[in-house]
Parts: sequence; C-alpha cells; structure tokens
Amino acid sequence: MEKDSKSKKSLLKEISTKAPKILNKLEIKEATQQMYVEIEKLHRMMRAENKHSLLIVFQGMDAAGKDGSIDKLYNGLYPMATEANGFKAPSDDEASRDFLWRLHKLTPPRGSVGMFNRSHYEDVLVPTVNKLASKRVINKRYNHINNFEELLEDNNTHVIKFYLHISKKEQISRFNERRTVLRKMWKYSSNDIKVSNKWNDYMEVYETIFAKSKIKWNIIPADNKWYRDHIIAIRVLEKLEKLNMKYPNELK
Repeated sequence: MEKDSKSKKSLLKEISTKAPKILNKLEIKEATQQMYVEIEKLHRMMRAENKHSLLIVFQGMDAAGKDGSIDKLYNGLYPMATEANGFKAPSDDEASRDFLWRLHKLTPPRGSVGMFNRSHYEDVLVPTVNKLASKRVINKRYNHINNFEELLEDNNTHVIKFYLHISKKEQISRFNERRTVLRKMWKYSSNDIKVSNKWNDYMEVYETIFAKSKIKWNIIPADNKWYRDHIIAIRVLEKLEKLNMKYPNELK
C-alpha cells in the first residue's frame, strides 16, 4: 500500500463502533424523527425544483445494518421519488459488461433519491480479498470509480457514502439472531461465516478504499442501531441543506 494511505490504515480502529455512553437513547431517537420531517420537506423541494438528485451508498460487512439503515431512512424521504437497489454477485449478463454498467443505469434522475445496498465498491472489495483480479485491474477500477462519481457530481447527482462500522462481536451476535429468531432466519447464509473469517482482509481493503476515494466516506458507528440512524440522518440533512434549493415559484 502507498505511503500516503499507510497512515490511514488504523482509521477503523480509531473509531468506536458504539454510541457514546453519555447519550440518552430516547432523546436521540426523538431527535432523529424530527430530522426525518426536515429531510422529507427538503426532498419534496428537490422534486419540485428538479435540479438535483442524491445517491446514498451503503457499504459494510454482513449484518452491519445496510437493510435496516435504508428502511429507517425511508421515513424521511418522499416515497414517490425514492428508489433502493441492492447488488449481489453479478449475473452472467452483467459480468459480460463493464463493472459499472449495472449500477450506472440505476443512478437517480433529477429530483430523486437513490440508495444502493452495496455498490460499485464490491467490484474492488471482493476481487481483492479473494484474489479474483490482478492489482493492475483493481487499481484501474479505483480510477474508474472516482471518475464515475465525479461524472455523477458534475451532473448534480450528489453522492453520500456510508460505511457501517460494526464490531466483529456484534456481527456474531446478529448472526446468532439470524439462526434463532424466526423473522430473521431468511437473512441467514452459511456463506456469512466464510466471509467473516476473512474479517481482517476486508478491513484492510476498506482502509484502501477510504484512502483512494476522492469523495470522503462517512464512517458510521453501527453497533447501536438508534445511534447509526441518527448519524445517517444528520449527514443526509446536512447534504440537502447545502444545496440551497427553492420551490420554482420562489424564483419568479
């Protein structure tokens, strides 16, 4: 790894996966609900103004809470202009095309918010850990990803990236729930354990992803779901407020 990224290799270790102990869970959850109200107001304004769109990327280890984060954020988004998409291993047809093809076609149009459960970063993450592509190919993909995100930003599709930072201990606890709690059993896969066994390899690649990304990642403590949802809401609200949007009749 390059010298400039080496100093960032301890980034995840330096950030706690838990909520600060001084916080009141009930108060935080109430504050999050209030932010959802403000987010929806701004999203409706985005829809009316029709100049901007927002792409929210969720990455994280298995059981980090990507599904749950998207589900909660829906509470603060205008449903008629929101779409969520999940990405698993590419199909034969998808694999026969460039690796960004299946994602680019699902980016949100103006006025809309799109959410990705996993994303284009899987195409550097998994091939690196499992040695499915050469370093040359992987390094080119990092460049393509940065150019892809720059293209989106140039067309007023604003990108927010969330890495859900869960501890291995919490991940194991959630895996156990998937094996024992009826309503969660559908999520369980024996492959989860195989991936978890390569935890350190995945952490190393994520550190490289953070270092090489031109658009900064938001690393979200994710052991406590209520705190995770709160920080995500803060970041989304901040992004929407910075767009300085107006309803069309306000411009006349």
